[in-house]
Amino acid sequence: MENVLQNPSVQRVSAKLKELGVKGEVHVLSDSARTAQEAADALGILVGQVASSIVFKLDDDSPLLVITSGRHRVDTKLVAEKLGVAKLHRVDADYVKEKSGFSIGGVSPVGWISPATILIDEALNDYEVVWAAAGHPHSVYPTTFAELLDCTGAKPMVVGD
Repeated sequence: MENVLQNPSVQRVSAKLKELGVKGEVHVLSDSARTAQEAADALGILVGQVASSIVFKLDDDSPLLVITSGRHRVDTKLVAEKLGVAKLHRVDADYVKEKSGFSIGGVSPVGWISPATILIDEALNDYEVVWAAAGHPHSVYPTTFAELLDCTGAKPMVVGD
């Protein structure tokens, strides 16, 4: 496996974390963390402690990032209703890469290459420490609900059950 820490996306996330004053270091996992369950298994944590970055598209083609707890799925109808939009549009890997600069499986909540509307799942506040992707399917970093709020400017919301 390539040196994950040298990956340009991981370096972009690391630089942004440093710029934002985040103390948590990027960790390299031997196994992939493409899914919340894989990340939880690799870290020996509860799946709910995984802060998954899920990307949707709004009606105006702009990206919506939902930072959600790995313990549930995003309720797209609920979120659309709360945002006052008709629906959340599913996106493909090319859209995610174009808007975030990350490949699916390694989408970080920080270090995006374009602006996005960002929501954060209030369920993440149930945990003292949560883990988020750091730009690569094998890289994650520890953080907190409050720190994610500060770093992303996300709006807290109940996004699923």
